[in-house]
Amino acid sequence: MPEKKVRIGIVGANVNYGWGSRAHLPALKALPMTEVVAVFTAHKETAEETAKAFNIPMAFSNLEDMLNRKDIDLIDVCVRVPGHHALVMAALQAGKHVFCEWPLGTNTTEAKQMADLAKAKGVWTMIGLQARGSPSVNQIKSMIADGYVGQVVAVNLSQFGPSAGRPGGEWVLDRKNGVNVFTIAGGHSIDALCYAVADFQEVSAKVTTQRKRITIAGTKDPIEMTSPDNVLISGVLKNGAVASVHVAAMPHHGTGFKLEIYGTEGTLIATASAGPNTTELNLVGGRGTDTALQPIAIQPKYTWVPAAVPLGAPFNVAQVMQHFGEAIQSGKPAELDFNHALKMHHLLDTIQAASDTGKVQTVHA
Repeated sequence: MPEKKVRIGIVGANVNYGWGSRAHLPALKALPMTEVVAVFTAHKETAEETAKAFNIPMAFSNLEDMLNRKDIDLIDVCVRVPGHHALVMAALQAGKHVFCEWPLGTNTTEAKQMADLAKAKGVWTMIGLQARGSPSVNQIKSMIADGYVGQVVAVNLSQFGPSAGRPGGEWVLDRKNGVNVFTIAGGHSIDALCYAVADFQEVSAKVTTQRKRITIAGTKDPIEMTSPDNVLISGVLKNGAVASVHVAAMPHHGTGFKLEIYGTEGTLIATASAGPNTTELNLVGGRGTDTALQPIAIQPKYTWVPAAVPLGAPFNVAQVMQHFGEAIQSGKPAELDFNHALKMHHLLDTIQAASDTGKVQTVHA
């Protein structure tokens, strides 16, 4: 007999814009093990419009009404980060399993409150660090574990994406909102590095705002920016390798993502036009006396979802959601839970402390 589907209520999937309708709904609708049964937005008209567009049975503009439904197992929170804490806490109080996009909170205090409540309620959680669902990232992890590069001696990660300034993006300029190149591009990419290679043991860093004022497209007057736009990290990984990271928002023509892994026996290099959480990587490698790096095909075993899942933004969401659904059905907690989110929040805090103090910081587990 097939397992009962995980019934999901999604919070923040506006049919007209946003990550929820662009990534989450297409991913969840294509997974056989999940069923989106409800959608919540702040306005009744938008909720009903989204429900109609995605063939979702129930639409809510009152969160309590949705949380009181016994026929909803999991709440998927994909709103702007400042809204995470209140929505996630309400869902946890209602005894629901919760998936929340990364970052979990605008700060570590919020993240800890959510992780603590989830533990107290005994529900399953997952944080949206989707690079861990990337087939190429998982293949890199496996190849390193299997000895393809030998002992890892050096790692270099760079990600140069577009700067803030899109219409409606004023809110990301304020660091208090928890959304910037450090938390988003940095959080996703650094987590991918730690997952594929090894966690950081110690870090030195410079977290800086190079452009103090930004003009939003379509406007004339520049706005003060307090969010960081450049993050430089040097450190030592727990496997002994030295690592450097530069994640930045470039005014023009950012070159995308690049991860270089050098070992005693070989080299792996992964590149993409955007971050590993949203884009599949091009992988090349070489060993020993190979005269040149060669393309490496990604093995099918690292794709966990059916072919119906759209490529692009929905794909890695579906990959991690597949594992989350399996965890709920099996009664075994998912590895990528709110405790992991809290660990990542602590890592970013440690990197910030290294920048603030100018001193090497030890990364605690």
